[in-house]
Amino acid sequence: MGKLALTIAVIGALAAGAALSIGRATAISAVAAAKPGMPAPTFSVPDIAGKTVSLANFAGKIIILEWTNDGCPFVGKHYNSGNMQALQRKYTGEGDVWLTIASSAPGEQGYVTSAEAQADLTHWHAAPTDYLLDPDGVVGRLYDARATPTMVVIDRDGRVAYIGAIDDTPSTRLADVKTAKNYVVAAVEEIAAGKPVTVAATHAYGCSIKYKGV
Repeated sequence: MGKLALTIAVIGALAAGAALSIGRATAISAVAAAKPGMPAPTFSVPDIAGKTVSLANFAGKIIILEWTNDGCPFVGKHYNSGNMQALQRKYTGEGDVWLTIASSAPGEQGYVTSAEAQADLTHWHAAPTDYLLDPDGVVGRLYDARATPTMVVIDRDGRVAYIGAIDDTPSTRLADVKTAKNYVVAAVEEIAAGKPVTVAATHAYGCSIKYKGV
């Protein structure tokens, strides 16, 4: 193959790859999965308005990632009690970034269209910075999110500071929210105070995320 033909072939392949990535999540980092203390895997993913959102857009900020499933009672515990919305408002009000993510595959519990996701935000009076759609599971797999809610806190240096459960009480009882130790709150507050995060990883509890092709 001549140099000109090879160049055309490469450009064509790149263009095809770009076309396939439009409107779908794309992993930017060549990282197997997120780990505490390591750089947070970067990604580009559409939100419910169809706008592409990149993790790099929020460099220098504390970022909270929340995996959700509107049919999961463990997620419902935190929304029906008002806990999740209160945290969203608290931290976005302090200048932090909160990204809600749906990684369930089409046809599985937790999968939502843009319209359904917007309806959930309205129903729950939720207030994240944005709601990201990841039906191919690209972002979920990057962060090894296996249950909803899985929570991740990224510090201002772009490193994973916490990953795992939202709190230490794996139940669906609304009353337990008040007495549980909230790992997300602890991590964000310690980062804000310039302290190391005491608990950097736990096992997330909740409904399993049904990924595409699994």
